[in-house]
Amino acid sequence: MAYGVAMSAKKTDLMNWTKTSLLMATTVMAGALCSCTGGDKLEPGFIGKNEITIESGRMTPEALWAMGRIGSVSPSPDGKTIAYGVSYYSVPENKSHRVIYTMKADGKRQRLITTTTANEGDMVWIKGGTKIAFLSNASGSNQLWEMNPDGTERRQLTNTEKDLEGFSFSPDETKVLLVMTVQNGPSTVDKHPDLPLTTGRVINDLMYKHWDEWVDEIPHPFLADFDGNAVTNPRDILEGELYESPMRPFGGMEQFSWSPDGKTIAYTCRKKTGAAYSKSTDSDIYLYDIEIGETHNICKADATDKNMGYDTNPQYSPDGSMIAWQSMERDGYESDWNRLYVMDLATGEKRFVSRAFDSNVDEFVWRPDGTGFYFAGVWHGTTMIYSLDLDGTLTQLTEGQYDFGGITLMGDQILCKRHSMAEADEIYCFSPANGKELTQLTTENKHIYDQIERGKVEPRWMTTTDGKQMLTWVIYPPHFDPAKKYPTLLFCEGGPQSPVSQFWSYRWNFQIMAANDYIIVAPNRRGLPGFGLEWNEAISGDYGGQCMKDYLTAIDEMAKEPYVNADRLGCVGASFGGFSVYWLAGHHDKRFKAFISHSGIFNLEQQYLETEESWFANWDLGGAYWEKNKMTEHTYSNSPHRFVDKWDTPILCIHGEKDFRILASQGMAAFNAAILRGVPAQLLVYPDENHWI
Repeated sequence: MAYGVAMSAKKTDLMNWTKTSLLMATTVMAGALCSCTGGDKLEPGFIGKNEITIESGRMTPEALWAMGRIGSVSPSPDGKTIAYGVSYYSVPENKSHRVIYTMKADGKRQRLITTTTANEGDMVWIKGGTKIAFLSNASGSNQLWEMNPDGTERRQLTNTEKDLEGFSFSPDETKVLLVMTVQNGPSTVDKHPDLPLTTGRVINDLMYKHWDEWVDEIPHPFLADFDGNAVTNPRDILEGELYESPMRPFGGMEQFSWSPDGKTIAYTCRKKTGAAYSKSTDSDIYLYDIEIGETHNICKADATDKNMGYDTNPQYSPDGSMIAWQSMERDGYESDWNRLYVMDLATGEKRFVSRAFDSNVDEFVWRPDGTGFYFAGVWHGTTMIYSLDLDGTLTQLTEGQYDFGGITLMGDQILCKRHSMAEADEIYCFSPANGKELTQLTTENKHIYDQIERGKVEPRWMTTTDGKQMLTWVIYPPHFDPAKKYPTLLFCEGGPQSPVSQFWSYRWNFQIMAANDYIIVAPNRRGLPGFGLEWNEAISGDYGGQCMKDYLTAIDEMAKEPYVNADRLGCVGASFGGFSVYWLAGHHDKRFKAFISHSGIFNLEQQYLETEESWFANWDLGGAYWEKNKMTEHTYSNSPHRFVDKWDTPILCIHGEKDFRILASQGMAAFNAAILRGVPAQLLVYPDENHWI
């Protein structure tokens, strides 16, 4: 599902909580915002690095939204220069802006090279490192451009009818793969040309909506020619097939790979539509032969292949003899073990090479010599980078209380991004021979960190009601004084199987909560990856079971501390975390004094028919509520709406009307129930926001 995190308040008064929520969601910034670069080269209205004065010495919504957000990272072919993207925000203008910087490989001589008001990013080096290709909407639509590494001699390479969502050049740069949307079958106007102004949709099958959009268009890969000057002759390699590639909503160019000889494109696709799509996660890896225009499925090479879950993100080995991808086994289980598979293209032999890692491979790259991989994966609440040999030998390269990701190779160095619950992404590099010696290359938000005191983040292991050990992150207020008593918030994670690792969020930020003198308790309760498969899978079919006991264990253990005010406990969460809040509201035995549920499930029967990805509800809930089996009876009997008679605590319900994963009707129903029960409540609805408010 989806996944956010945070709301804070100094008082339990609901009006103040709502004002704080509105401030965080709209970030009405009081301080003036200006570019850090300055000079005549910047176009009027350019949104750049924000200079802000933080008088309180603590994290504020204004400070959070003034931060630059580092995006993609691309080293030059000679390994001497790095291009990277940063996004900036202007709350007064209600706009964001993507720009591109370059720096030397040691982090020195950082330089802003895009100075227009257009959004520009997703850069790669081409023509031997003499040019940078990038996406820009400077022409009015998102197109492919090129420029010199210093930002000069900008030139538009494409002029397609549709916006480009991504691109990838062939190894010899004579061709380029472009991602654009195509119409998802005939529209109502196509069917009824005598009604050209109609806005009605005639729907005959499922998957007519997804996440936050009506599925009128779907992405397709187009293969085009490139002569060094212009991109021409784009042709849809899925022409006539109404299947999406890359897959919505999270898929990007990582779902494609060029063979080293440039003759084949590997792509990810779930070749299903309608109800079949809505009930299945069975995507596969397809190889498209450019010369003859034929495609074959390498995941279903024969009838004995039982791998029916997600297969995604193919990558050819450096010599082209093998291909690797991430693979899940079971159909309909989107949180299945995400394993790394390798196929020998000559023999068709497949190997599960990441078996030694009892958690998910979140991203990976081949080692330059083709003998193995570098990958990122979560274990015990942190995401580290590992080295993996083809024979399965596993070596952890990084360490510390961080999350690493964005792995890119730069010669014999690994480029990556690193963040934690105390700091947003920055770019680092290190040698695989010694990952403990990291070099920090960027300090994008140092000017903000230097003005604030951040709360300490501490890991605690707690014994659960069934005798297991559970890692819980505790975030303390700045200037924490153990002689004082602090109100404390239980954070309930979404997903439901998203790790409570060392994440940094701009929507649910623990440092914002802590800055308002709250202690935050964030447990890695049952049903999260990073603690073995058994722990991760324990939540399916048991939404109201052990995972809820784990939440209560975490808050009860912390309430024993002398510095926790046990009379001022709050509970917050989004998505499944919002479900958890609604459920705990009927089972907390007066532990909490206030609840905030954000995009949460209130009525499971309602959710089964309202959500669009039916595979999720089928797997996690056990099926439809009219299917009378042991799992469904347990699931639906634990729906939060069945326990409203026990609600006795003020609650704030937040929802977006463009949320098609958990419809806004869920938040409205919960609010209505609270009001009708006489429970103090407020409803905060955003008509133009989705699941990720």
